[in-house]
Amino acid sequence: MTTDKGRSRPDRRERSDRRAERFSLFTLRRLMPLLRPHRKALGGALAALLVSAGIGLAFPLVVRYLMDAAFVERSIQLLGRIALGLTGLFAIQGFLNFIEAYLLSATGERVVARLRTDLFSHLLELEPGFFADRASGELASRLAADCSTLQGVLSHQSAELLRQIIYLIGALTLLTLLHWQLMVTTLGVAPIVVLLAVAFGRYLRGKSTIVQDKLAEAQATAEEALGQIPVVQSFVREPWEADRYAERIGESLNAALKRALARGLFFGVLTFVAFGGIVVVLWQGGRLVITAEISAGQLVSFLLYAFQVAAAITALASLWSSYQIAQGAARRVFELLDTTPTIHDPDQPETAPYREPGAIAFRDVSFRYGEEDPWALHELNVVIPPGEVVALVGPSGAGKTTFAALIPRFYDPTVGQVLVHGHDARGLRLEDLRNSIGLVPQDHHLFAGSITENIRYGQPGASTEEVRAAARAAHAEEFIERLPSGYDTLVGERGVKLSGGQRQRLAIARVILKSPQILVLDEATSSLDTESERHVEAALEAVMKARTTIIIAHRLRTVRRADRLLVLDRGRLVEEGTHDALLAQEGLYARLYSGQRLDLGAGDEAGLVLEPTV
Repeated sequence: MTTDKGRSRPDRRERSDRRAERFSLFTLRRLMPLLRPHRKALGGALAALLVSAGIGLAFPLVVRYLMDAAFVERSIQLLGRIALGLTGLFAIQGFLNFIEAYLLSATGERVVARLRTDLFSHLLELEPGFFADRASGELASRLAADCSTLQGVLSHQSAELLRQIIYLIGALTLLTLLHWQLMVTTLGVAPIVVLLAVAFGRYLRGKSTIVQDKLAEAQATAEEALGQIPVVQSFVREPWEADRYAERIGESLNAALKRALARGLFFGVLTFVAFGGIVVVLWQGGRLVITAEISAGQLVSFLLYAFQVAAAITALASLWSSYQIAQGAARRVFELLDTTPTIHDPDQPETAPYREPGAIAFRDVSFRYGEEDPWALHELNVVIPPGEVVALVGPSGAGKTTFAALIPRFYDPTVGQVLVHGHDARGLRLEDLRNSIGLVPQDHHLFAGSITENIRYGQPGASTEEVRAAARAAHAEEFIERLPSGYDTLVGERGVKLSGGQRQRLAIARVILKSPQILVLDEATSSLDTESERHVEAALEAVMKARTTIIIAHRLRTVRRADRLLVLDRGRLVEEGTHDALLAQEGLYARLYSGQRLDLGAGDEAGLVLEPTV
């Protein structure tokens, strides 16, 4: 029974996948809302295309009269007038092609720019848990490569598709009017080409998706290595990373070569079938000229129309294959756009007094990151009154950072409620909730701009003096003024040009400028030397006086300054109280404290870390 059920589930998934592939042709319809604002430009391009295609269809007829003037009437004057008129038609067609190409290219650029902007804005709204399961390089590939593929469809492939359809229908109509028997001969190859295109299109779509996935994996590998270049070089792993990237590129190359082989085989067969049919038409038409049933000019015009039919069928097959590639890109882009944030604003937000120091409460809170993951927090009941300074301590993996992440709703509790400002956090607007919370994370990332820009990130409208005041409060001005460009110094990507302590002081200055009601400090002084730590902690102590503060820190000086300590172990609250009261209990906190003192001997207590030494 179990085995049969196990088989039935994949079968249902496979059928679902096949249905999704069958209807994937409609994916590009999702672009229509983005095209509506550009109706005038698209209408102009369409008009230019129709007139240009009409001139192209008239060309074989003009050539017919040109050939008859030369071979039948033998009139130099008539030949000259027809040639001059044909040149004028081509000049008009060239101008119309310019108008069409410009309007479509400009529209395609604008639409894809909007698509990229919408996609990036949507990604910013997704919760941190979404990014935990996806590499940043893969998402960057969606923004760059996949959107560029769609840009090609919008800029010229869609216009070329319409042009070739007009050529095909128009040429077949004129062929019928000229000589329907030859038209039947020409159409003999069409069903073969159509069947080839349909079969190849399905195959190519699958191959193209594999190529795109492999390229995304390669890009993710490269970005991961380049983003951690100090770690890579310190462990001398450059050759290993290069081999890993080369392996990913090799996989994408192999997939691309298979796609290229299939495409080459298809177009080779297609060319033979299409133009082999032209040879048959030429042979049959030549016999009709010999028997004087048609003139040489009629045969030439008929051959030109036959070439237009063959070229249109070949072009449509090529565009079909490109369309299949675009289907994969569109699916991947709109898959991200269709991802619904699990953390979002409520339908009817509640109003909270954000000007007061915020109260925080955990009511029967349990949390785990996924259905198969172990519980990170177990049945926590904690009340933090406004203005209280609470320190979270405990071994690594105890749930301290998870506890803090629930307050700004980076995650929602699996069970229970987190109350902020006296309201369930899920009932507050995300913007209001997060504006009231200042977070200094353990990984203090900066942006690749100036020092002023990084501090002003906490309050974009802040004046220069307010930025400098925040830097002084965080004791960052002393090193900023020693830099060659001062506040205009560029810090590099992720602040790579600054030391860890300098980056951390800028991150603290950014939060001070934000002036939130609640502070969450996740080991905010972990990268500071003793002197810098003393300055920053003095600044933090002044800032914390009017704010509710949660400190995740292992340094004894910070922990002892807290009004209350919450001791977590394996996601459970096992102890709470002041430093002295917890030592008197001789529980987990006392063991952590004593263990560190034994390891450090007579070392400075200010630097004690409340975690077991491994």
